[in-house]
Amino acid sequence: ACLAMSEDEKLLKEAKKLPWEERLAHKNWKVRNDANIDLAAVCDSIVDPKDPNIREFGPLFKKMVADSNAPVQEKALEALIAYLRVADIDAARYAKEICDAIVAKCLTGRPKTVEKAQAAFLLWVELEATDTFLEAMEKGVKNKVAKAVVPAIDVMFQAVSEFGTKVVPPKKILKMLPELFDHQDQNVRASAKGLTIELCRWIGKDTVKSILFEKMRDTMKKELEGELVSVIGAPKPTRKIRSEQIKELDEETVVEMPLLGNVDEAASCGQQDIDEYDLVDPIDILTPLEKSGFWEGVKAAKWSERRD
Repeated sequence: ACLAMSEDEKLLKEAKKLPWEERLAHKNWKVRNDANIDLAAVCDSIVDPKDPNIREFGPLFKKMVADSNAPVQEKALEALIAYLRVADIDAARYAKEICDAIVAKCLTGRPKTVEKAQAAFLLWVELEATDTFLEAMEKGVKNKVAKAVVPAIDVMFQAVSEFGTKVVPPKKILKMLPELFDHQDQNVRASAKGLTIELCRWIGKDTVKSILFEKMRDTMKKELEGELVSVIGAPKPTRKIRSEQIKELDEETVVEMPLLGNVDEAASCGQQDIDEYDLVDPIDILTPLEKSGFWEGVKAAKWSERRD
């Protein structure tokens, strides 16, 4: 049997003594791969989000997920997922740079890489970095490569369907959809249609129609109309943001109180009452009213009568 260590093993053993940053930027891909695996293992062993390692790891990911070696990149996403599972909302300060790097480098990758990228995005939503996630998706859907656009639309679909529109506000998504309906790639158009139907489930068909239908070609309108017939029932979120999860765990450990749970459930079930005005950009109507002397004619008399 060969007792001598192989060159690779020697290199990896020596590299383990280096600081994280050097290991992750090492010119040998095996060293970087090994570093990602070790970093994920450290995250898996951490219980407290205030652990100093968590602080140290945050800034490392934007380069890790942009690795030019596909297997290493996948391991980097696994490490990121392990980190996001244990981090808390303090990690949100790194959300933008990491989400942007994933959008730029991971969405044209292998199916497993894309899946892991999407899992990481959903964990950012869980950590309440939803705005940052949606801003990254705005860039994602503009990618010149259609293959990268589909996962961006699909992960928004997943976010809405898992967390609901109270956590994932529809306004930004509704703005992205019109140009996707006209995309030259049929898979992009199909995904956009799926996301539109999902939004109809949460905020109502009429709301979505009033905002989107005027921006659609007739063929798309017909297709959607046909599919919206079967959209019924009120969806419920299947996933909670981290702070809610923690709150629930705390409540469970305090006392099991009977009967109280049902009130909340009744309230959280059902289509969300959403004000359509919140979904479109404001238009200034006050200036023209002032010019027309409208306010002069509005007197306070009515209110005083109503008070009596």
